[in-house]
Amino acid sequence: MADHQRQRIHPVDLEAGHPRPTTPLVPPGSSFRSDKGDPAAAADRRPPHRQPLPPPPRRVAAPLPLPPPKRRRGCCCRFLCCAVVTVLLLAVLAAAALGALYLVFQPKAPRYSVDRLSVSQFQVDPTLTASARFDVTVTAANPNGRIGIFYERGSSLSVWYHTHRLAQGALPAFYQGRRNTTVLGVVMAGQAQLGSAVVAALRDEQQTGAVPLVFRADVPVRVELGSLKLWTVTSRVRCDLVVDSLLNASSQIKIKGSNCKFSLKL
Repeated sequence: MADHQRQRIHPVDLEAGHPRPTTPLVPPGSSFRSDKGDPAAAADRRPPHRQPLPPPPRRVAAPLPLPPPKRRRGCCCRFLCCAVVTVLLLAVLAAAALGALYLVFQPKAPRYSVDRLSVSQFQVDPTLTASARFDVTVTAANPNGRIGIFYERGSSLSVWYHTHRLAQGALPAFYQGRRNTTVLGVVMAGQAQLGSAVVAALRDEQQTGAVPLVFRADVPVRVELGSLKLWTVTSRVRCDLVVDSLLNASSQIKIKGSNCKFSLKL
């Protein structure tokens, strides 16, 4: 009887495709226990079914930046370099040419002086207007042995008392050869409006025998190098004079001091 009461456990071939039995082989109230425990309790302890995670988003590689367009710096740089080199070469050639001309001609500045100054007229009317007339003797010396000087028209000569121009005149056009000294007589005349203070100062200086005057000359000249004529430049002469008298027109003025300076205006 005991053998018939025993329940037989039939093995189930799970791999053969038979369905898994849903009825437990050992009743729940039986005293028999399975080694693996209660299947229902095990099913309760199973973790809940989780949905599979979506695949990570596929990264799309960013497009590579296009290379910047090449600027046309190469041509500009070459052009600038060529221009700079050309200018430097021209400057070097010009300096070499000037140096060669200097060595060949050995130029020297001309010398000028005011040798005589006489007053043929100088009077001040009641309106303090001075009328003057001067006879001036100017000496120009060219010490160069290979350079000639062309004095052109358009020169301007003037005699000043402080800031007042008393008289003006001009040189004639002429050519001064090599190692030549030329003496020129120039007549200068003009009028100037003087104030009472200026007339008083002029009388005081005449009593002391030292009246300051300034002789100025702006003369356009062209230099001759051999058979080559250079461009026209302006020769400027300034002579600071000290004379003994100015108001007495009956006597010749004596020059007590003279200092002349020469410069060129290109």
